Amino acid sequence: MHSGYFSYHRIQRILARRCPFVYIRFNAYLSSFSESNFNPGSHPVRDSNVSFVERDHFDEGNVDFGKFREMGVEDSRELSLFGDNNGGYQRNRSLNFDGFDEIEEEEGDNCRADDDFVVLNSYNVQCEQTEDVWRIELEEDELRHPLVREICRLIQCRSAWNAKLERDMRHLLRSLKPRQVCAVLLSQDDERVALQFFYWADRQWRYRHNPIVYYAMLEILSKTKLCQGAKRVLRLMARRGIECRPEAFGYLMVSYSRAGNLRNAMKVLTLMQKAGVELNLAVCNTAIHVLVRANKLEKALRFFERMQIVGIIPNVVAYNCLIKGYCNVNQVENALQLISDMPSKNCSPDKVSYYTIMSFFCKEKQVKEVRDLMEKMVKESNLFPDMVTYDTLIHILSKHGHADEALEFLQEAEARGFQIDKVGHSAIVHAYCKQGKIDEAKGIVSEMLSKGCNPDVVTYTAVVDGFCCVGKLEQAKKMLQHMYKHGCKPNTVSYTALLTGLCRNGSSLQAREMLTGSEEEFWTPNAITYSAVMNGLRKEGKLSEACDVVKEMISKGFFPNPVEINLIIESLCREGKMNEAKRFLEECLNKGCAVNVVNFTTLIHGYCQKDDLEAALSLLDDMYLSNKHPDAVTYTAIIDALGKNGRIEEATDLTMKMLKKGLLPTPVTYRTVIHRYCQMGKVEDLLKLLEKMLLRQKCKTAYNQVIEKLCSFGNLQGADKLLSRVLKTASRNDANTCNMLLESYLSKGMPLSAYKVACRMFNRNLIPNLKLSDKLSKRLMSEGKSAEADNLMLRFVERGHLSPQCK
Repeated sequence: MHSGYFSYHRIQRILARRCPFVYIRFNAYLSSFSESNFNPGSHPVRDSNVSFVERDHFDEGNVDFGKFREMGVEDSRELSLFGDNNGGYQRNRSLNFDGFDEIEEEEGDNCRADDDFVVLNSYNVQCEQTEDVWRIELEEDELRHPLVREICRLIQCRSAWNAKLERDMRHLLRSLKPRQVCAVLLSQDDERVALQFFYWADRQWRYRHNPIVYYAMLEILSKTKLCQGAKRVLRLMARRGIECRPEAFGYLMVSYSRAGNLRNAMKVLTLMQKAGVELNLAVCNTAIHVLVRANKLEKALRFFERMQIVGIIPNVVAYNCLIKGYCNVNQVENALQLISDMPSKNCSPDKVSYYTIMSFFCKEKQVKEVRDLMEKMVKESNLFPDMVTYDTLIHILSKHGHADEALEFLQEAEARGFQIDKVGHSAIVHAYCKQGKIDEAKGIVSEMLSKGCNPDVVTYTAVVDGFCCVGKLEQAKKMLQHMYKHGCKPNTVSYTALLTGLCRNGSSLQAREMLTGSEEEFWTPNAITYSAVMNGLRKEGKLSEACDVVKEMISKGFFPNPVEINLIIESLCREGKMNEAKRFLEECLNKGCAVNVVNFTTLIHGYCQKDDLEAALSLLDDMYLSNKHPDAVTYTAIIDALGKNGRIEEATDLTMKMLKKGLLPTPVTYRTVIHRYCQMGKVEDLLKLLEKMLLRQKCKTAYNQVIEKLCSFGNLQGADKLLSRVLKTASRNDANTCNMLLESYLSKGMPLSAYKVACRMFNRNLIPNLKLSDKLSKRLMSEGKSAEADNLMLRFVERGHLSPQCK
């Protein structure tokens, strides 16, 4: 080995171990030299001309580079498209991503008129128009490769993660080929788990993602709302020097679109322009798709026209997006016209163009129009209906509940020699069952058997569910036995449908017995099965049995969700079984179920209803110990109970504690506090507390509520003192409040005080209730206050609410 090379690496190792930051600068300094400046025995410096394969060899050969990566110095910086070009990975210097951070996260789908069309002006007409989307197609053997399956198994064990599991997975990761890494990502049911694995692998020593892995990850994220993850992956590509093709930006656009953020989705076009990436037809089609998805059809049409002006010739995909947009807004005539105009634009419609409009007609049950369109498809476009056409029509009609029409197309397809498979038949069976037409569904099943098209478990399960929906439980059970006779074993979904039907018809105990005997019948209940039986028992008031089902459910590895837990707690509290409810909550918490603040609040409210305030306050403290922070609803329940029991000082302290914790009082909180303080006659204390509450959360009707509540409790003097606070705004609510005080004075036999309230209303341009005013005028006249009565009527005349003759 060359001595110079040895000294170079020795210095690197010492610096990396003792002075990591000096090591970074040392690496940056060395990388600033050209390849010719190195000794013959040293490794070449990577630059923008080095291929990905050569870079991978460099990473594998340079041990110290791997150590540098393992230290996390590269990844410790913020994921940005800026950064030092000297250390770590080589940046793609041909791209300019300075505008990346201009994509600000904004709520809603607001989008300026044509700001995003400016990017089309930079289109290079000389570039070849392509739509070669880089999509990763994996073979079945790659998805089933032993290494891929083992990595997926280890990922599933992440809840019990330890150093050994991570070491095993790190060892396997280095043996994976790039396409196998893509297979691991695509095998994850949860895209967030796939993204976490992507990040984890990116941080590992002596490993580097191949470019196709980035595109596979972006494609996965484009099918979700995880737009932040897609944005970060694109940033990483730029940092790593990975070529960012237009399709990468298209994936980010679609992800933003799915998240409902149209403005940021369209800003990606500007980002492409600043990055120096040329537009292509695929990205333009994506932009049209995004606009159509956001119900911005007019803007999509303007974008479409602008494309053609700058020289981008749209293809059938762009037209199909617009056809879909027209159908979404019920402008099917325009969609048909667009199909007619396509040949003149040197773009022939394909079957998707016609299928999109057929789908619209199927939803509207316009079967005649569907047939006319099929004839037009043959005559004008020379596209003949095939089995895909009929399958599409059958499934769409069945999905929207038009089983009879779907059956007509099935029979027509078979008459033309096409063989509709069991999936198409099952769709019609399911549609009939949803309509309650069980005899028709059974007829199709019998017809399938006669044709030799054996129904599968999905078909039979649809019939079982149909019998249960119409209350024919015995026939549903016979259908399960019929399945066995025809060699089709019922699965968990089949039994779950039957158990759900039993619970729906008040036979939850029978469903419980079937659940207990599931092992003897050789089927395994799932979480949905347990939830169905649990809810059935709960609705029938068999709460003890429902709790037992939940315990069994947890022991089998299925956890009830917070909504199901809350239903059980609420039912137990309603029957006054507080100890059982608390014990049930504790068991769920100890078993690791997803208990939330609503579950605790429900139990606390139950204790408050039983006036067991000590237990409620104790449970409030337990929430903090369980890392479940109470919200405003929790505090409001206890504040109301304390006020109800006359413990108003404690209620005040708890309200102040809630405010100090940063919790905003809700309208219910205001109503509760106002009611209890007015009930106790502590108006001054209430006003002090309201001032502090209003500083944290505004409530326009707070003082209106105080006046109205004081009126209901007969404290008219206190209500009259607060009237000036209400009359500051002079809204409709204020008029209603004043009318309530006016009526209270009348009911107490105090017409002069009521008259003063009416005058104050007129001074604030508020009109008292005419019927109350008439009643007040008569009372004033009866007490000899004719001048006041005349003045009151004169005020109405001045404002045009009474004619002079009325006076």
